Amino acid sequence: MKYDSVSTASRRRGDDSRPPGREPKLTALTADVQPGRKWRLPISVLIIGRVMRFALPYWKGLTITAIAILATAAFAIATPWLLQFAVDTAISTEIVDGQTQVAITGWLVAVAGVALVGAALLRGTTMFVQRYLAEWVGQTVAYDLRNAIYQRLQTLSFRFHDGAETGQIMVRATQDVEVVRMFINFGGVQLTFTVVLGVATLIIMLSINWPLALMVWAIMIIISIRSAVIARRLRPIWNDVQESQAQLGTVLQEALSGIRVVKAFGRSEFEGQKFGRTAGWLQQRSYDASMVQAVNMPLMTALGAVTIVLTIWYGGREVVAGTFTVGELTMFLMFLTILQMPIRGLGWMVMMVPRAATAGMRIFEILDQESEVQDNPDAVAPAQPQGHVKFDQVSFSYDPRSPVLGGIDFEAKPGELIALLGLTGSGKSTVVNLIPRFYDVSAGQVTFDGQDVRDWPLEALRQQVAIVQQEVFLFAATLKENIAYGRPDATDEEIEAAAKLARIHHFINRLPEKYDTWVGERGANFSGGQKQRIAIARALLMDPRVLIFDDSTSSVDAATEFEIQQAMAALMRGRTTFVIAHRLRSLREADQILVLDKGKIVQKGKHDELLAQGGLYHEIYELELRDQESSQASPLEAAAVAGGSG
Repeated sequence: MKYDSVSTASRRRGDDSRPPGREPKLTALTADVQPGRKWRLPISVLIIGRVMRFALPYWKGLTITAIAILATAAFAIATPWLLQFAVDTAISTEIVDGQTQVAITGWLVAVAGVALVGAALLRGTTMFVQRYLAEWVGQTVAYDLRNAIYQRLQTLSFRFHDGAETGQIMVRATQDVEVVRMFINFGGVQLTFTVVLGVATLIIMLSINWPLALMVWAIMIIISIRSAVIARRLRPIWNDVQESQAQLGTVLQEALSGIRVVKAFGRSEFEGQKFGRTAGWLQQRSYDASMVQAVNMPLMTALGAVTIVLTIWYGGREVVAGTFTVGELTMFLMFLTILQMPIRGLGWMVMMVPRAATAGMRIFEILDQESEVQDNPDAVAPAQPQGHVKFDQVSFSYDPRSPVLGGIDFEAKPGELIALLGLTGSGKSTVVNLIPRFYDVSAGQVTFDGQDVRDWPLEALRQQVAIVQQEVFLFAATLKENIAYGRPDATDEEIEAAAKLARIHHFINRLPEKYDTWVGERGANFSGGQKQRIAIARALLMDPRVLIFDDSTSSVDAATEFEIQQAMAALMRGRTTFVIAHRLRSLREADQILVLDKGKIVQKGKHDELLAQGGLYHEIYELELRDQESSQASPLEAAAVAGGSG
């Protein structure tokens, strides 16, 4: 499969129908064809085929469902035969002396009645079986799809997640999967039942009276053509509906995640208008789809009524001519009534197929993504990792036209502290992100203990690299579960030991539920310093060989900074540490400082050496770091002062 960067719906409509300020992020799935082929299957058929393949592992349930469908159709078809038998055999008419006399054979009527009731009961039973199993298969396929989406998202590299919208992904894993489930549950069964019952009924009607059946067939052809036209019109509309639902989820997720920013800047009205525009676009396209269906369904019903009128007109003439019995006309009308079910089902399928195809296309856009960072199946991790990291002429770019790093060359020996310093956008974060293979280098190599990180098993590599970020993310779980996130099998004693080293144990013990305290979404009920120490405890528990730390404590008070630095010291002991430095203390303690500018290392050395050299390091020192000289010992003193002033 391949992707086209512009959606099919957008190409047909033009860009002016898109809601203001929201550009489409989705892609249209097209089918690869072999060279020389002059045709290709419609995209809806291809997508539905892929969707149905997810149901194939449950072939036993599908087989029983198919048998139940055939049985249901058979019992439905049996009803008109029994009715014809009752009219022509059990009830007889003859004209005597100019008067019509009716003779009823009681036992035949009783037999016909019992048979009709039995056929209805058996039809109800088989219909229950098919609906029950269809629901089971549909729910199971939905479960598989959601798991497949989640697993695929977990394996994709940071490059994918950098450009992905959370709301879009959430809608695909929920609403789009639900649409597919409904199609398999109802659509797949309904389509099979429609085809079986419709074809069987038309063939039987042909055997009863072929001229009348051909008249009915002509109308069925008109209905089929109309259904195909409607399906083609609905598919781009449903694509817009699904896309609008995803955009609505994105807008809502952004507004809720940034609610403090929205309120702080007084932008509630603006965000409300943005949400309203997106919701209005969804309303309009949903209305358009409903209007197409609203026009189509009455037309389908009218065409069905035309077949009844034709049957009564032509069949009545045949009865008068004596070539058609009353029972046969009744049976034909009954078959025509049964045929209305496939006709109505066809109208319903016209709605379901394009919507399911659109949802399936959006789901497969995720499932077909390939991560740029692939695990080498032959990769083997060293038995005793030491934490020796080396960058050998490393270059990297997110986009071939925009290089981010070039010629990065340095070595970090086990236990050393490496500080990275540079202006915003100089590439500091990119350098450290290459160590655990969040991205793969464009050129050169990154080695860990002398082995290219691409030859390490990803899981083993990342178990040896712990990251403590400035913006700490805590999960909606207990404190114990958050600390043990990297080692879920850790004992309570190990968790508490890590918390003590991180200087957070005493705080946790003062909480009513201690380590079982529930952490709210993103840890909103904890301060920045508390969250950072929880993150340090989480990293300590993993006991990694390499530590990556964003040393930014400028947003906390002096006493909290001192506690964090104590925890950092415990965490860094005996580990190779990379610090994105913002504090002079980290720079002075570093074994090696890397000064980056525009993706290149422009200076390398220790604090005093770099100051003597001048250059960018000296400029940054004068602009940002000199003021910290007088406060090097202040955190401890401030803590003491704070304690005494209480």
